[in-house]
Formats: sequence, C-alpha cells, structure tokens
Amino acid sequence: MRILKINDRLSITAQPDLASFTAFRDQGYVAVINARPDGEDPGQLGNAAERTAAMAAGPSYSFVPVIGEMITEVDIRAFQAAMNEANGPVVAHCKSGKRALTLYALGEALDGRMAREAVKAFGRDYGFDLSDAVGWLDKDATRIPQIKGFFDARTGSVQYVVSDPTTKRCAIVDPVHDFDEKSGATGTMNADAILACIEAQELTVEWILDTHPHADHFSAARYIKDKTGATTAIGARVGDVQALWKEVYGWPALKTDGSQWDRLFVDGDRFMVGSIEGRVIFSPGHTLASITYVIGDAAFVHDTVFMPDSGTARADFPGGDAKALWRSIQTILSLPDQTRLFTGHDYQPDGRHPRWESTVAEQKRTNAHVSGIDEAGFVRLREARDRTLPMPKLILQALQVNICGGHLPEPEANGRRYLKIPLDALEGAVW
Repeated sequence: MRILKINDRLSITAQPDLASFTAFRDQGYVAVINARPDGEDPGQLGNAAERTAAMAAGPSYSFVPVIGEMITEVDIRAFQAAMNEANGPVVAHCKSGKRALTLYALGEALDGRMAREAVKAFGRDYGFDLSDAVGWLDKDATRIPQIKGFFDARTGSVQYVVSDPTTKRCAIVDPVHDFDEKSGATGTMNADAILACIEAQELTVEWILDTHPHADHFSAARYIKDKTGATTAIGARVGDVQALWKEVYGWPALKTDGSQWDRLFVDGDRFMVGSIEGRVIFSPGHTLASITYVIGDAAFVHDTVFMPDSGTARADFPGGDAKALWRSIQTILSLPDQTRLFTGHDYQPDGRHPRWESTVAEQKRTNAHVSGIDEAGFVRLREARDRTLPMPKLILQALQVNICGGHLPEPEANGRRYLKIPLDALEGAVW
C-alpha cells in the first residue's frame, strides 16, 4: 500500500485492507483516522471492521467520515483533534486519500499556517487537485452570520454563538447550565466557555434564544442574562407547555404566561442580530412550543431534525405529535437548498465525531427518516420508534428549570435549592 508522508505527524493513504492495520503499527503509526463514510462501495472495509482491526493491531482509531461537498468546520476541527490526541505519527485515509488531505489543508488554512493561495500547489505536490478546498475557503469567508458551535458531551447538546461580523453583535442559542444528576451539583462550565469566546471576539450579546423548553439539560439562559443583560426569548406557546407541566409537578404558584422570558415569539416574527435579519418559524411536534430561528442563511432547528444519519426527534413527550413534527420538517425543508441547518443534539452514531451542521439539500437527499418517505410512512416510523425509547434521564429535573427560563429553584430556609420529582407521572414510559 502506498503511504504519502505529509509531515512528521501525518501520512495519508487510500482505503486499507485488514492486513494494513498491522503494517501501520509496524511502520510506527500510533493512530488511524478513517475519513470515509460507510457504504460508498460494496466491498469497502467499513468503520466497524476498521475499528476492530485497529484495536487488535494496536493503533488508536478515530472515525471522522466526510463527503467532499459537505465538509464543515466541525469536521475539520474533529480531524485536527484526532491528530492532536495521538501521541505520535498518524495515518489518515478515505477512498483515495484526497479527503484526508483536504481536511488537513483546510485546518492549516483556517489557522493561518497555510495561505489560501498555497492550497492548490500543496495538493499538487501529493498528486491531488484541491480546487474544491480553495472554493470552500472562499465560501466560508463570506458566510453571514458567523456561527460557533459548542458541544456538551455529557448531554449530546450543541449550543451556538451566532454573530454579525459587521456590528460585532451576537445571539446565543440554547445554552447549557451544567448539572450532575448523581451528585446534584450544578455548574456553569458550558456557559462560561461561551462567554469567554464572546469576550475574546469582542462581541456584544443581544439575544439569548431558546428553541423550546429542553427535557435533557438545564438552560443557562438566566445565568447568561445576569452576566450580559441580553434579551431572553422563546416561542409564545411556552405557556401551553408550562400549563401542562404545572399539573405534572403540582405547582400552583407557577406562572403560565411565559413571563419568565423577555420576549415571546410567534410564527413570522422578525428580529435583528446586529445588521442581520432573523425570523421565527413555529415548529411544533417535538414539543408544543418548539420554534426555528432563521438568521441570515442559517436555521437553528434544535430537536426537529438531527443530522441526516440520525433522522429526526422524538414526538412522544407530553404535547408532542408525530404529524405536527412532519409538517414542521416540511416547512423547514422548504427553505432554500443551501440554507445551513444547525441541530441541537448529536449522539454520534457508529462512534463518529460530533456533527451539527447540514443543509436543506443534504437533509432532503439523505435524512434517514425523511428521504423517500411520505407523511403516513413517517408517522408510522416515528411512533414505532418512540415506543421503544426511554425518557431522557433528566426530563423531570430539567423541565422544572427550563419552564422557568433557566431560573434555578429559589433557596429554602436552609439556603439550599431543591428539585421536586413527581413519581409515576409519565405513565407508560419505557424503563
């Protein structure tokens, strides 16, 4: 097998066979990066077999699957992380080696170690045409808004800073307040990382945007508002969610008018992030109150659609509805094909790296729950799948906080805060 040494840290190669993993070890490679999605060719080895072969031979293994025209910065950073975590030389592959080299070159260019003008010549040196990489850099330089994602591995959640480079103003979408269900400890590590990024980029926070009351993590909206003074917002139907859960919790004092937020959005509402216009799409189905924020060429869809290899969100929470979810998905997929879609969770199917950015065109073409299916088929699929899913482990804890806009419970006489967990409230839930 021909292996191209790029530098002391990285070599690239074409699709390996099983015997290659022992050869990689014998040649001093301590890690293998597979940048090739499964299913491209009937005879390719595949992620599971490669992982097993690497474990048997000794090198560590990372799965960073990409398709050339769908590469995002998330993929580039994941490739870099896999390289940086290796304690020695790395060999990366796809089908021919081109995508692996592209990911490396794009990372070098983004970090200023390689000029845009040098990318094509760099590729030619190794026998590859990297014109597409130059096109990616040109397109990336003109994207508005600029978007930085923050992945919380504990909950699989993705949070966003959405910024206008002209005015240096930004919005924060779905920030996470840390909570450890085993110890009851709370923390602000996620939120503080977001605030540090904002400070480093000298941004001003205008909005803290919730897409819906989350069932799997606490919202940090209140904490960030206290730090920045920014306006908090959510969909106006949050009052319906509050009324539903008020009964579940036996919480007569809970206000169910959405007054815990500064702004309640209805379908079609407009707002500004700096000089960039945003608008709201009512997107029920996952919850009664879910909304999508469209800001510039980007849409923040949270739990409505996931990445294409993960499909769509569940619709069996109290107030959820699979038919409504289908209609919401169709509305989102009626946006222009090149609209960037940013999901709120990623559960890393098949052990791949976390991903959260796709496009309308990509979702229509490849989403596992949407492509080639009609409404009736989707509803059957979604409802059957939901009957097998246990409730999120934090649903009863998180919703107490999140239907209050991220306000933690007030301290009691002893100075401690307490959550109230109703027993047997979610009848029929899968254990």
